[in-house]
Parts: sequence; C-alpha cells; structure tokens
Amino acid sequence: MVRFDAALMTEKHILIQGGGRGLGLALVGRVLTDHTTVVTATARDPESSADLVALRDSYGDRLALQPLDITDESSIEAARVAAAQRHPRLDLMITCAGLLHDEARGIRPEKKLSELDPNHLATSFTVNAIGPALMIKHFHDLMTHGDRAVIASISARIGSISDNGTGGWYGYRASKAAQNQFTRTAAIELARRSKNLICVGLHPGTVDTGLSKPFQKRLPEGQLQRPDQAAKHLLGVIAGLTPDDTGLLFDWAGQPIAP
Repeated sequence: MVRFDAALMTEKHILIQGGGRGLGLALVGRVLTDHTTVVTATARDPESSADLVALRDSYGDRLALQPLDITDESSIEAARVAAAQRHPRLDLMITCAGLLHDEARGIRPEKKLSELDPNHLATSFTVNAIGPALMIKHFHDLMTHGDRAVIASISARIGSISDNGTGGWYGYRASKAAQNQFTRTAAIELARRSKNLICVGLHPGTVDTGLSKPFQKRLPEGQLQRPDQAAKHLLGVIAGLTPDDTGLLFDWAGQPIAP
C-alpha cells in the first residue's frame, strides 16, 4: 500500500476544490501538516464551514479560503483569477466534486431505466463531469510551468465501463465515466505543453461522508474508510505519480483501474 509522508511532498502550492467538508476537508488538513505548503481551499461558501475557518485560524496566511461553485463557470473563472493573484503557479490541484444523491431535489441512484430523469441526469453530469473539466480548463495554465505538477480529479471505480457487472446507478456511472474521459483527453493535450504535468483520476474507495451515508449498511466490514484515512492514501498515490501515469485512473492503494 502507498504511504503518505507530508515531509516528502514536492507540491507546495496547492488548490483543493470542495474543501469545506468530507474528503476535501480531510485533504486540506493533511497537506497543511507540511509546514512548507501554501493552500487554497474552495467551497461554495467557505466561510460557513466552521472546520475550514478553524484551520485558517490555526495556519494563518498558509490557508486561503475561496468561494467556488463547481456548477457555475464564472465562479470557477473568478476563483482562478484570485488564485493567480495569490500565487502565479500551482503544483497540485485536487477536485473533489461528487453528486450521488440529493434528497432535496429528488436525486437518487437509478435502479432501472424507468427511473431516468433528464433533469437529474443533467445535474449529475454538471457536477461530476463538466465541473471538473472546467476546473482543468481554467487552472491548467498555472501548472504548465515545466516543473512537476499534478491535476487529480476524485472519481470512482463505478465509472469504469469494463468493471460494470451489476448495472444500476445510471447517472452516477455515466457521469463518472465522462469525467474519466475528460481527464484522459485533457492529459493527452497537456502532455504536449508540459511533459511534467500529470493529470489523473483517483478512486478513494468508500469514504464515510455524506455521499456514501445512505449506502453504508451494505458494505462488508472494514471497507469503509474515515476521510483522514482516505486523504492519506490518496496523497500517497499522488506522491508516487510519474509522467508515465498521466491520463490514468488509480484506486486509493495506487492500483490502476481499467477504463
């Protein structure tokens, strides 16, 4: 298993989208344990996250909080401008966007074709696929500086077409497959501009967050990870990436996942 040691991090200017809760928040806390990192954490309303505000109070100028709505391109673009004003380069960007269910809007994993709703599908694609792609669109030019840099999009094994043996969860599967294709295609283009810019998808496993909460009862014992555990594993994978890995999807243990 890949292990993470903050002291070995080479990524010093870091942006984490979705840093207000769950896995994103755990990633923010973990990367800040290296005293040389400077971090931007984004959320739709970061000041409303008591945990993020507490981290900023602890780490001061090393942590900046930036509003960013993954469903609004103008918000993404504004966040990019603000990030560039703070630091002219990024070494690591992690996007943690993910939508599996939203009871308020009636969105839940579809078990059969009759449950497909075009509006719900569009929402899933906006959050899970289009948003992460727009993050790459607007932030990649801060990362083509020639030194090692990593764009990591939190994805899911369920987006693997070859791994689909059970069916169901139409919108989540399809939108995560689209996210993986965006990552792969962007990696090919960006490799032509900077051979040291690595663009990958990461499957964190099943993490104890709001996204997985309704489905945890069916999990085998020991399969559910705490957010801080998952963050440590994923940062270990990121630390071991090379340019040969660009465009691929890896699980939390560093094993590649077939598309």
